[in-house]
Amino acid sequence: MATLSVLKFETADGAGEALDLMKSLQKQQLITLQDAAIVTWPEGAKKPKTKQLISLAGIGALNGAFWGMLFGLIFFVPLLGLAVGAAFGALGASMADVGIDDEFIKKTKEKVTEGTSALFLLTSDATTDKVIEQMKQLDFEIVSTSLSQEEEDQLREAFSEE
Repeated sequence: MATLSVLKFETADGAGEALDLMKSLQKQQLITLQDAAIVTWPEGAKKPKTKQLISLAGIGALNGAFWGMLFGLIFFVPLLGLAVGAAFGALGASMADVGIDDEFIKKTKEKVTEGTSALFLLTSDATTDKVIEQMKQLDFEIVSTSLSQEEEDQLREAFSEE
């Protein structure tokens, strides 16, 4: 089962650095990085910039329409008219089936703001203890994940250990 996670960084370049680490962990066969996308929101910019990575592992990768719709739901709906917003709402409801519900969208929208960045990851087959150990070198916050609440709590606890 794939996990969709959002990691938020306090700098506009933090997500890019994290992606480099994730690619390294994949080369070490510690995680399967099926797809990823980055959102950067430099200081002074009116809106964030998004970048989808090309399919990294192939079969489980998401297409550009998925990332576009997700980023539209999170960052751009308030700027759109009501009719378009309603259409996005209907699309968003269908995304709940894959762990992307209103709470996921709300938390991400609240956390990813000007001056920050976020790494959206679709992963599977993680050697959790080794991935956590490597990721501890980065300063980030887990904003959202499609893991069960219990799994998410365990992950947050592992990252908060000193």
